[in-house]
Amino acid sequence: MMIRRLDTKAESFASELDALLAWEAVSDGRLQSAVDAIVQEVRHNGDDALLDYTARFDRLQVSAMSGLTMTPGQLQAAYENLPESERHALNVAAERIRRYHEHQKAVSWEYTEADGTRLGQQVTPLDRVGIYVPGGKASYPSSVLMNAIPARVAGVTEIIMCVPTPGGETNMLVMAAAWLAGVSRVFTIGGAQAVAALAYGTESVPRVDKIVGPGNSYVATAKRQVFGQVGIDMIAGPSEILVYCDGKTSPDWIAMDLFSQAEHDEMAQSILISEDGAFLDAVEEALSRLLPTLDREAIARTSLSGRGALIRVQNRDEALALINRIAPEHLELSVEAPEELLPSIRHAGAIFMGRFTPEALGDYCAGPNHVLPTSGTARFSSPLGVYDFQKRSSLIYCSAAGASELAKVASVLARGEGLTAHARSAEYRILDRED
Repeated sequence: MMIRRLDTKAESFASELDALLAWEAVSDGRLQSAVDAIVQEVRHNGDDALLDYTARFDRLQVSAMSGLTMTPGQLQAAYENLPESERHALNVAAERIRRYHEHQKAVSWEYTEADGTRLGQQVTPLDRVGIYVPGGKASYPSSVLMNAIPARVAGVTEIIMCVPTPGGETNMLVMAAAWLAGVSRVFTIGGAQAVAALAYGTESVPRVDKIVGPGNSYVATAKRQVFGQVGIDMIAGPSEILVYCDGKTSPDWIAMDLFSQAEHDEMAQSILISEDGAFLDAVEEALSRLLPTLDREAIARTSLSGRGALIRVQNRDEALALINRIAPEHLELSVEAPEELLPSIRHAGAIFMGRFTPEALGDYCAGPNHVLPTSGTARFSSPLGVYDFQKRSSLIYCSAAGASELAKVASVLARGEGLTAHARSAEYRILDRED
């Protein structure tokens, strides 16, 4: 198979790397126009628009929204009717995800100053959130767990899930995961129309405070469009993995780790960097040999040939600089002492340390969240977590003495800004003040 080979010694390396990493998350004009039309239609025509779009895009015709709604009883039945092996796997994954995210809970705090002034922060959960679960080329029960469980840990009382069921095909593992994760209601709608329904509400779909979860370009564009009306987690690009290996891990293992992202979709990105040229050759051979064994061979082949790369670096410092330049969603450190590299790694969504920690474990059951920043946004973004479902309110309680002293400061600053009402409001609180 064909995959790019890059070398940091080449004069053209910088431009070749830029071309490799190029990805524009902003949709083209035609797509934005189409999404805008869908959002406005749902906003103004509610359930009728959802029924129409579901018939048109998902080939599923029903006469009422009840035909696009899964009841709690149906979700529970989906869980109870799973094979024991699948039920056990879901339970183990859910418990590990819950346990990890319990450590993220922020709590309210307060402190008192000498004059009796109290300052603090009150942490409260969002009231209602919506989670979007893809239902196209693959179904993702793991996404249900990763999005819903942190919300529950945060204390969110109502979780609304939207998942498309093209042609009426319902994935029972996804529905079982929804029941196990504590999802309140499920609507079998997808695309931009689902995002619009969650953002604005319809006769049947309640309006939410925040929308989380991955989706296709229509979903991503709709999330961008409704941001401000509701909160969103992020605008996600294609899945990606960067593996740094010292050449001492099995080439077959590394090849399969690269495939684990390439099989997601044709635009996914898989990159391997190493100082060992012979190892890169061995991995390239493994990729060619193992590719025909994949169920999703065609998707992985397109992904690797279009956006994959094997990059030779000259030393560890170059490798670390390249890691921070790429800021990958998933970073595998397949080296002898990965913890030694951590102080130098500033930008990565999730870091998988050592030869026995493939990214796939993080996707399903390690515990940390698999909703991660993509397309270099790990430079300023973090994984989805409990904190995404909590709000913080500042607490300020001034004693008479404390207000008097603060008012003197505020008065000077307010008058400096020309805001005399601010100044006078503060000045009224100055003790022993002569009006």
